[in-house]
Amino acid sequence: MTRARTLLASGLSATTLLIASGCLSADEGAPHAPIVPASSAAATAPSAHAPSTTTALTDDQARAALITDTDLGGPWVPTQGAATWRDGLLKAKTPAGQCQRLLDALYADELLGAPARAVTGLDDSDTGAQLRYQVSGQPAKAVDGVLAWLKTLPQVCARFTATTTTGAVQDVYVTDAPLPEAGDARQGLHVTLTAVTGPKGQPLDGDPATLSLDVAGVRVGGDAFAFTNGGMGDVPNDATQAAVQLGVRRLADVRRQGRAQV
Repeated sequence: MTRARTLLASGLSATTLLIASGCLSADEGAPHAPIVPASSAAATAPSAHAPSTTTALTDDQARAALITDTDLGGPWVPTQGAATWRDGLLKAKTPAGQCQRLLDALYADELLGAPARAVTGLDDSDTGAQLRYQVSGQPAKAVDGVLAWLKTLPQVCARFTATTTTGAVQDVYVTDAPLPEAGDARQGLHVTLTAVTGPKGQPLDGDPATLSLDVAGVRVGGDAFAFTNGGMGDVPNDATQAAVQLGVRRLADVRRQGRAQV
């Protein structure tokens, strides 16, 4: 059993494992492959049909709802700072208005709007991938509006070009990314940015570089979180799936503990 599996299994008590197709990496030996019980997150999530009457999270509660490198296990570690590709590739311009809004939100780490209540970053020390995770401070209605907008982007922004601050042109693809059935509302995207030209439109020197991003926003009752999981080349999807389930469980636990203390 890998370290990631041991850590996740010790923190979650349900015994039904999430093995549905597309939800976890098929490579059982990979160090990235956490095991997260699907029933655990679903059982603690509020009803999707019940209106939220909860008060806003306190700062301490928001911080307690963040996931950590211990949750995901090795090779994830606390971040050493913003990934170099954030400024180099995500800071880009496109004439497509809704697609520019997406790029701006990804670059600013404000997928669900600002300000976030709590933010953390984790780095994959093996691949250089980075996971940026935040607990939202937006009301449920505003979050649902953003999730509805994200849902349109695989059609509206299926493919477009964007130009970086150095004048390099990128080919951008946006597709839907299935997420675990956890929480009350959710939307995932897979975004890839592939170099078409070098700086100032010069021909590429070598093979084109591709940045891959898994993007997700999830609402749990009146609370919400969002994250990006990105890196150069392919990004293993197991951390994305685990972050959704762990995030839902963490928010539900924070709310339950808050009620117990009243």
